[in-house]
Amino acid sequence: MARLVLWDIDHTLISTRGVGRELSASAFEQTLGQPMREQAKIDGITEPVIFRETAKLHGLTTARGDFERFAAALAEEHLRRAGELRERGHALPGAASALDALDAAGVRQAVVSGNVRPVSEVKLGVFGLDTHIDWEAGAYGEDDDLRPALVRLALERAAVPAGEAVLIGDTPADVEGGHENGVRVIAVASGKSDEAALREAGAEVVLSDLRDTELLVKLVRGDDA
Repeated sequence: MARLVLWDIDHTLISTRGVGRELSASAFEQTLGQPMREQAKIDGITEPVIFRETAKLHGLTTARGDFERFAAALAEEHLRRAGELRERGHALPGAASALDALDAAGVRQAVVSGNVRPVSEVKLGVFGLDTHIDWEAGAYGEDDDLRPALVRLALERAAVPAGEAVLIGDTPADVEGGHENGVRVIAVASGKSDEAALREAGAEVVLSDLRDTELLVKLVRGDDA
């Protein structure tokens, strides 16, 4: 049985329904002094890469210090507009029950997210999904540009071997991040990637959503295939 579940956040547990992009645009303008006219690809991509590539679309070259200022502004925007995020966004179907059920089954739960940690905490906190999360065991956008490195870091922080962990996410990048570290992946087709794309990426299991809590717990345990 897996002792650790590594959760992705966006489109796996929650949807911001456009609020996230607005907050990124505000932080971008605060940091670089010009409006964010367009944004680089975000699905499965870490925040430092999104920031850097978005800046390039505006003809700007950025350094690590620029990203750190952006990350701080982004965290502040999420705190300031948490109520709006709660009103306009939502937890995805089955998310709360899945977290509760895995906790009841004795499974430790952490986050591997391209979001920076303060934003991760707000995103789950506003929807009441943070209760069972071991934040110290997770890995976040500020830790590395690449998702496989984040998975590796989370395993190190949790002191759990790859064979006793499961990653749950919604993109081929999540699948890649898990598999490059020998971690089994349960993919959820609740984002832009459909079930076929997630199977093609190599996910061991693909679910349409998190509604079937009993099945999810069995899959995490390895009782079912």
